[in-house]
Amino acid sequence: QVQLVESGGGLVQAGESLRLSCVASVRTFSAYAMGWFRQAPGKEREFVAAITRTDYRTYYADSVKGRFTMSRDNAKNTVYLQANSLKPEDTAVYYCTADLSIAKITSTPAKSDYWGQGTQVTVSS
Repeated sequence: QVQLVESGGGLVQAGESLRLSCVASVRTFSAYAMGWFRQAPGKEREFVAAITRTDYRTYYADSVKGRFTMSRDNAKNTVYLQANSLKPEDTAVYYCTADLSIAKITSTPAKSDYWGQGTQVTVSS
């Protein structure tokens, strides 16, 4: 069982930055690929970013490429999402997810096993 807790969301103005964090309660954090998804009101959940277990390869949605950076610290059981140049359309609840397979995170729809409760990001214009 993996428990995920996100933090770092908030209200910012367009052009500003936020860093989201997700802490995993699991003994073998390095065994899990990790991802970030988001869901805006009235819209389906969408993929944002993912990172592999130990070689730290990253994958991004086209809508955030060049603005968002995902990273992980296996010693702290934590993944981060650095979100720069935020836009009003980035407003959503951001969810962290974990799975032993990166393919299950990046598939459409995602099939990952574990999800956090989410953190709200609101970007005003």
